[in-house]
Amino acid sequence: MPPKSVSLRDIADRLCLSVKTVSGALNDSNIRMSDDTRERVRLLAEELGYRPNEVARGMRTGVMPIVGMLADGLITQPFATEILRQFDNLLRAQELAVIVTSIKDGSEVEKGIADLRRLLPQHMVYASMYHQPIDLPRAVRTQIALMMNCFDVHGEIPSLVPDEEAAGYEAARLLLQKARRNIAYFNLPGLIAGNLREKGFRRAMEEDGARVDEGWVKPATRGALYSGGARSLVQPTINSWFGGARHPDAVICGNDRVAMEVYNGLRRLGHTIPDDVAIISFDNHVDIASRLDPPLTTMALPHREIGRLAGDIITGKTPAPQGLVRIPFRIVERGSV
Repeated sequence: MPPKSVSLRDIADRLCLSVKTVSGALNDSNIRMSDDTRERVRLLAEELGYRPNEVARGMRTGVMPIVGMLADGLITQPFATEILRQFDNLLRAQELAVIVTSIKDGSEVEKGIADLRRLLPQHMVYASMYHQPIDLPRAVRTQIALMMNCFDVHGEIPSLVPDEEAAGYEAARLLLQKARRNIAYFNLPGLIAGNLREKGFRRAMEEDGARVDEGWVKPATRGALYSGGARSLVQPTINSWFGGARHPDAVICGNDRVAMEVYNGLRRLGHTIPDDVAIISFDNHVDIASRLDPPLTTMALPHREIGRLAGDIITGKTPAPQGLVRIPFRIVERGSV
């Protein structure tokens, strides 16, 4: 049989005190008692291995040592799960558990919140698998403490997102510093990340006095919205760019999957990387970037940093920010530039 757990009554009987007094000493309540009594209770509780009944405490206080997470597709993306992993690690260190409910999109958020509310969480957060705007009903916005990898379109909920524009700028700056000035760009159509990264690329080119050839800024896939299942435009675009005497000496790719296609397309045409054409990308999907030949230089999404900062905010180590906080990417230099 498992050992019997120690109760408040056990401690009270050993010290000839009331259960109310023992509870007050262990929960730092305002019940009047001497410092000596408080210390005696705490020492005996530690000696006996007393652990509070969290369910009973939750019923009294209205909260459990739980943080609820509304995961908008988060657990389906391998590298986006780093947000959850880092967030969970920080909270576990503070003896808090993360309870995740998966939702498909913002339309399911009210049901998700109702499900989490039954568990009496201390806080609720919202996390997305990719950088996107979220429009939540007013009644819901007051219940979400923090948003991760997405942002509240109303600006009312503190939101942590990747600094996409700065990443596009830094990627272009690295190429320009390597004397690559004829830079082409494969964008991710319809995504905020793609639009902001392109904006950063254009800003870096303008500051350097390098010309952006509009014929060299093209979508990676057909259709209004990028997805992994959309028809790729990479190979025909590569054929067009490199079909004449003048062609790019560098290509910025919207993500690592697009970069993998660019590698294949250039090799079919007999070009070498990075001697003929330098390649830089975004995401740092390690299973792709580290296995390409040469390994891919890429801008690493700050998912770990978002998860850690979110954990510090929720546990009170870091004050909650106002509005939108942009978290910088990290350049991972390998062999493609």
